[in-house]
Amino acid sequence: MVNALLGRKLGMTRIFTEDGRWIEVTLLQAGPCTVVQRKTEDKDGYEAVQVGFEDRKAEKVTKPLRGHFEQAGVPPKRVLREFRVETASPLKPGDEIRSDIFKAGDRVDVSGTSKGKGFAGVQKRHGFRGGPGTHGSNFHRAPGSIGQSAFPSKVIRGKRMPGRMGNAGATTQNLEVIEVDPEKNLLVVRGCVPGAKGGLVVVKHSVKGKE
Repeated sequence: MVNALLGRKLGMTRIFTEDGRWIEVTLLQAGPCTVVQRKTEDKDGYEAVQVGFEDRKAEKVTKPLRGHFEQAGVPPKRVLREFRVETASPLKPGDEIRSDIFKAGDRVDVSGTSKGKGFAGVQKRHGFRGGPGTHGSNFHRAPGSIGQSAFPSKVIRGKRMPGRMGNAGATTQNLEVIEVDPEKNLLVVRGCVPGAKGGLVVVKHSVKGKE
C-alpha cells in the first residue's frame, strides 16, 4: 500500500493523557485520496501511484486534464501528487486511500508550506546576534561584512542575507500519531506542523523510524 496521504491542517489544540498531563496536538484532515493513475516499471520505468485530493468543478479544469480524469473514471481533483509503491501493490485507478493507513503510535513526517513573514532582516530571518545595543554604536541589526577583499572580490552564493522569510517548503519529522478517526478522515499528531490553518500538507510514514 501507499505510505502517504494528502490533507489539510485544521489547527492546534491540546488533549489530556490518562495520567492527567496535557499535550499539544495538531488536527489534520488526512484524505480521502483517490488513485488517478498507476505507474509501472514496464511502462514508466518505476512503480508509483498518482493520487488526487479534493473534488473540483469540471469547468475549472483544463481540457487535457479533464480527459486524464475521465480516463481514470474519477471526478476532477484539485491537487495531484505522486507516491512510490511496491511492485506488488494492488492499487488501481478509482481506489480510495483513507487515514486508516496510519494507526496510533506511528511516527510520521508532515510536509507543508511555512507561513510567509514578508521581508525580514538577518536577526529575524537567520538568528544573527546583532551589534551592541548601546547609544552611539551605529551597528545594531546590520549583517556586517558580507564579502572579501581583493580576492575573490564578490559575495559568495548562499550568503545569509536579508530577504523574504517563510512561504517555503518545510517538513517536521518524526511526529507521533496520537489518534486516528477514519470515519471523519482525521489524524491527531503530537506537536506542530508547518503552515497556516487550511494549508495543504503531505503526511508520510517517518523515514527515520524512531520509536
